[in-house]
Amino acid sequence: MRIVRFSPPTGSKLGSDPHFGILEDDASITAIASDPLYAEIFRQKEVFALKDVRLLAPVIPRSKVVCVGKNYADHAAEMGGEVPAEPIIFIKPNTSVIGPEDLIQWPDSSERIDHEAELAVVISKICKEVPRQKVRDVIFGFTLANDVTARDLQKKDGQWSRAKGFDTFCPIGPWIDTEFVPGEQLITAHVDGQLKQSAKLSDMVFDVPFIIEFVTKVMTLLPGDVILTGTPSGIGPMNPLGEVSVSIDGLGTLRNRVSSRG
Repeated sequence: MRIVRFSPPTGSKLGSDPHFGILEDDASITAIASDPLYAEIFRQKEVFALKDVRLLAPVIPRSKVVCVGKNYADHAAEMGGEVPAEPIIFIKPNTSVIGPEDLIQWPDSSERIDHEAELAVVISKICKEVPRQKVRDVIFGFTLANDVTARDLQKKDGQWSRAKGFDTFCPIGPWIDTEFVPGEQLITAHVDGQLKQSAKLSDMVFDVPFIIEFVTKVMTLLPGDVILTGTPSGIGPMNPLGEVSVSIDGLGTLRNRVSSRG
């Protein structure tokens, strides 16, 4: 099942507020009554053509986006470091989240902003100290993300909060797939149509069960929290007024435009 969050078309009986729905095929959405993270899924009568709605970020994390750094060996190498013995985790604020086709805003304080293609996990329930054999019980589904980073500020600051925390620096979408199983699927990133990143999800140093087990030993996760599982090699700059896309085989493609330089 693929869950979307969308703005209904003008004149809809649902009004103009964001709504949740189920992507029934590649072309239509059936509205559902409420947020599926908090209520049983109940299909409504309203059905919309996908082309007639605006897709939003499928989830706005209730508290945080937890990210994993250097989780692909080739990316650790290109950053000039070793593969970590344990996951390196950091937080992006939930205010950094935007949806598909939304504009990534170039901050005035940065000369370079980079793409980082990532698989994202959406958490379904309050959880703490989850053993790896039970992590599926706390996963609502998977989506795509771009861990946008002001690379010059990351190097300047020596820590990552500012460089990765700007508003619009966490595109997520276009939907949440509740049945996706990470494995040998290819994850890619394109900048202005040119391939920049490509790897298999199985190339992760720490797999999703290990990450969730590790993170929940540190902090409590809440329904709607999102975990970004790391990016492969090939990170690099995006262009002012350009386009960036993140794709995962069998999951979808997340596209965003970039603003002019601040």
